[in-house]
Amino acid sequence: MPDARASILVVDDEPDLRDLLATSLRFAGFEVTAVASGRAALDAQQQSPADLIVMDVMMPAMDGFTAVRKLRARGDDVAVLFLTARDTADDAVQGFTVGADDYVTKPFSLAEVVARIEAILRRTSARRGDEESKLLRLADLELDTAAHEARRAGEPLDLTATEFALLRHLVANAGRVLSKAQLLDHVWGYASDADGNIVETYISYLRRKVDAPFGEPLIHTKRGVRYVMREPR
Repeated sequence: MPDARASILVVDDEPDLRDLLATSLRFAGFEVTAVASGRAALDAQQQSPADLIVMDVMMPAMDGFTAVRKLRARGDDVAVLFLTARDTADDAVQGFTVGADDYVTKPFSLAEVVARIEAILRRTSARRGDEESKLLRLADLELDTAAHEARRAGEPLDLTATEFALLRHLVANAGRVLSKAQLLDHVWGYASDADGNIVETYISYLRRKVDAPFGEPLIHTKRGVRYVMREPR
């Protein structure tokens, strides 16, 4: 049973599905608010922030991707689980790119949704309850895990929550070669062969932000499918 204080915002324009999700999540022990649109979700999250948002992707006026982009743009790092009828790799990557923590494709079981929510909340709780201010360093890269801030050569790096979590794991395991499956399991909480593109996408984001502007690369690829972070030689 989850912590009763964990609050969920359900966002779906289909009344029957929205009500079913809200009822099921309340039964599972969560506090639940349900709204019918992306705009209503933005307003609800501003007025009373939830711990996690269950967000439908395909909605009129403002779809789920747009709503989450707007949340991230105003600095809200709330955990997000997307519900989508689209199950291609590109759609999954787009969801993670805008800042999702996970996604479930329709049709889905309510038990799966609850399990995914609990897994996301465990991960986010672990991140926020990490060791008190702890600094990780590699060469001229520094991460403050408590403040969720990163700098290289003294310059602040603008990282999303997922980018920071991935970078933190790489730095904490500097010198160790990590597979896509290991990164998926640690950062996203599950492993699937179909989701390897997500890791590649986020590694490319980190290289653009952490390596490219500073000349000396810290992130390296091994045999095209594994990654290691090490100091310049």
